[in-house]
Amino acid sequence: MSQVFRTLRWLLLPLWIAQLFSGEKAFHANPVLGSRSLNRRGLHVWRGRLAAALAASRRRRLERLVAPEDCGAFARDGFVVKPDLLPPEQFERLLREVETFRGRAAEVREGDAVTRRVPLTPSNLKRLPACRALLRTPAFRGLTRYVSSFDVDPIVSIQTIFTKAAPGREDPQTAWHADSFHPTMKAWLFLQDVAEEDGPFCYAPGSHLRTARREALDKRRSLEASDPAARRKGGAFRFTSRELERLKTAAPLRLAVKANTLVVADTYGVHARGASAGPTARLEIWASTRRNPFLPWAGSAFGALLGARLVPLTWGLVSLRRRLGLPTPDVRIVPEVGPLEPPAPWTGRRRPVRKETLGRRQRA
Repeated sequence: MSQVFRTLRWLLLPLWIAQLFSGEKAFHANPVLGSRSLNRRGLHVWRGRLAAALAASRRRRLERLVAPEDCGAFARDGFVVKPDLLPPEQFERLLREVETFRGRAAEVREGDAVTRRVPLTPSNLKRLPACRALLRTPAFRGLTRYVSSFDVDPIVSIQTIFTKAAPGREDPQTAWHADSFHPTMKAWLFLQDVAEEDGPFCYAPGSHLRTARREALDKRRSLEASDPAARRKGGAFRFTSRELERLKTAAPLRLAVKANTLVVADTYGVHARGASAGPTARLEIWASTRRNPFLPWAGSAFGALLGARLVPLTWGLVSLRRRLGLPTPDVRIVPEVGPLEPPAPWTGRRRPVRKETLGRRQRA
């Protein structure tokens, strides 16, 4: 790197400092976030601690949206399970509507798994009355808002996970991991039964809590990611089974559930996709909320206005990066497809297996 470039790069210092108070989690792009010296002094842990305190404050203002027993389950475990979310007739309408819908989708390959998402944008929802009714259901609205700590609509998609569907290394989602350094929300309304052998959602109950053991592990991970020689510099930390044991959480659970079960989780907690015994296609309604964790208020008019409209914009940015020759996720856009249609054969470069991920897989 030339001296001129090094000098000009420091003109970005105000942006790097501002990102301390955002959801930015990558260590390599920001030398302040990625400073080994600052993280040794606790920068990464301090950001997570402040974000967790603000999330707890926002949740207290949203407790009215959920039942007291659900608040208690979430505080203890980090997730809530709601079987039989919808009345049987309403669930059957939703299932038929989703299974027969055809629309534009994004497909992402991770290892040997392919995830297909059809976003529930305003235009798609006009054709999906049962999905519109689901999004208005008090339990769905309340839990996704309470767990995310933001009183805004989540981004929602019809999602299908095809396991062992493409050549490649093992699905990285089967490794124990946390999505970020701060509380985030993901939810799944399972439209089919998910058996033990089908790769169910797995979670370590209580791992969402900022205990001394968890903060010590987060600090160690931040120092590893801040090392200039490190290969993994992202903020979605992976954990070995031994490290999970050191957290002293409750025994990890494999959530094999019946159709019409809603699971809402804080994905700062340690979780994974269970390894499946063979090829499977898991159909679900998937929701996610990830706002700036340092906002003190729970509502966000700007976020509510954008919502699912951000998804096509994100697709456009991925296509632009690819045309410019920049690194992009292993994703493709399918103009029209049904949720359960098998994905077409995948072409393109395969990513190499990283040795540091070995031994971190979630065991069936």
